[in-house]
Parts: sequence; C-alpha cells; structure tokens
Amino acid sequence: MKLKGKIAIVTGGARGIGEAIVDRYVAEGARVAIADISLPTPADVLAKHGEAAIAVPLDVTKRQSIDAAVEAACARWGGVDILINGAAIFDMAPIVEITEHSYERVFAVNVKGLLFMLQAVAKRMIAQGRGGKIINVASQAGRRGEALVGVYCASKAAVISLTQSAGLDLIKHRINVNGLAPGVVDTPMWDAVDALFAKYERRPLGEKKRLVGEAVPYGRMGRPDDLAGAAVFLASDDADYVVAQTFNVDGGNWMS
Repeated sequence: MKLKGKIAIVTGGARGIGEAIVDRYVAEGARVAIADISLPTPADVLAKHGEAAIAVPLDVTKRQSIDAAVEAACARWGGVDILINGAAIFDMAPIVEITEHSYERVFAVNVKGLLFMLQAVAKRMIAQGRGGKIINVASQAGRRGEALVGVYCASKAAVISLTQSAGLDLIKHRINVNGLAPGVVDTPMWDAVDALFAKYERRPLGEKKRLVGEAVPYGRMGRPDDLAGAAVFLASDDADYVVAQTFNVDGGNWMS
C-alpha cells in the first residue's frame, strides 16, 4: 500500500499503459481519476474499482477540458497528489510526406496537452502546499530519431526535455517531476503502429510487431503491467530524491 491515501489523476487512463497504472494505483491504496477522451462507463468503473476510482472526461488539447478534469478530481477527493501524464497519439510518415495536420495533431496532444495538464496540476499542488509527484510518459522514441517516425520522436523528445525543465523548476515546491520511457509495448496502439509500418515498409500485417518484439534483449515486447511498478515507485515517498529523470522501462531495448 505504497500510495495509501493519495489522490491521482491518470490521463490516457482508460486503456493500455494508463489502464495498467490505474489498476496498480488502486491496489496500492490510491484513489484515482481516470481521465481520457474515451471513457468506460461509470458502472464499469464502479464494478472494477468500487469507490476508489472515477471516470473524468478529458481532451488535453482544450484548456477548458483540462481545468474541468482537474477540478472534478479535486472536488471529489479534496486535492491531488499524483499526476500520470499519459495521454498520447501516434502517427508516422516519411519526412517528405509529413503533413501539417499530422504535425499539429501529434504535438497538440503529446506536447501541448502534456505541458498544460502538468501546469494545471502543478498550480493545484502549489496551492495545497504538500508537494506532489508528476510522471510524464515519454518513449524510447524520444531518445533517438527514426526514419519514418520523425514527428512522434520529436514530440517524445520534447516530453523528456519538459520533464527536465519542470523537474528543476518545481522541486522547490517539493513537486517531483520525472518521466517513464517505455520501449515497444503490446497495447492496442501498437496494432495501428504495425499497420503503418506495413504500409510504408511493405510488410505483411503483424511482421513488424513480431520483429521488434524479438529484438528486445529481454526477449519479448513489454506489457502494460511492466510499467506499473516504476509508476508506483516514482509516485511514492521512495522517489522523494529523484528529480527531473526519465527512466527507461524497455527490457533493455534502448541499451541495445
């Protein structure tokens, strides 16, 4: 029960890595606002988590929606102690085929949305005066460029940079800002990624996913649950002296 009594907001919490973190946070004693643009029904949330979780509509591209989601979580439980900034989207194309629409859409969610969600929660944490933990979900894609993934890689590199800047700025308020950099994780989003690779690399569907999984030193793709332990650590008192870091949780993939 490392998070007993804590109040968390998890953006992108309805599926994939976000959903796994919600499940683990509830098991660790936290109360969690599942914030997403596409949500489970209140009845489904109640059946799965009881009174320990609520579903909060969130479109991170709209400041009004961000403010409303933070207010809903704080109104329900009296504040916020943890933010998982996990909402993100993916797109890919060769450099000469990147469209302005794709660029603006990816950066609106992955960078702008993450920044202003972080800002809204940080303001609330400063007003509360009890510190907090903010964890931004980056990616191994933010550590290096990839030929077909220029915009997404750039957006996740921005997440790592913002994590460093926010971490250095907010620690004076005892708000720890850190990040997680997953490798290749078997989520519904990866099926869409695989389809795009199939298109641009002229591969059969499923082949790219199989190959990247086989290339991970650990021996398989990650699973959403593989990220949950690190997310608990960074949200707990054990991470009080960890500041502005982005942890690779990728089965050794980046080191390879």
